[in-house]
Amino acid sequence: MARLKVTQVRSEIGTKQNQRDSLRSLGLKRINDVVVKEDRPEIRGMIFTVSHLVKVEEVE
Repeated sequence: MARLKVTQVRSEIGTKQNQRDSLRSLGLKRINDVVVKEDRPEIRGMIFTVSHLVKVEEVE
């Protein structure tokens, strides 16, 4: 299964609570944090919610 490398590039300050919760669920706590997650629909949904705060790349 494909994997996604998610990097937080913008601060969560001033965002809505559901966006902060999505960042925490993804495991991101500060700018430049990087996590690698499985490419699943629930992960894609969280990434979509915070798409303006993160950068996403596919990794093998």
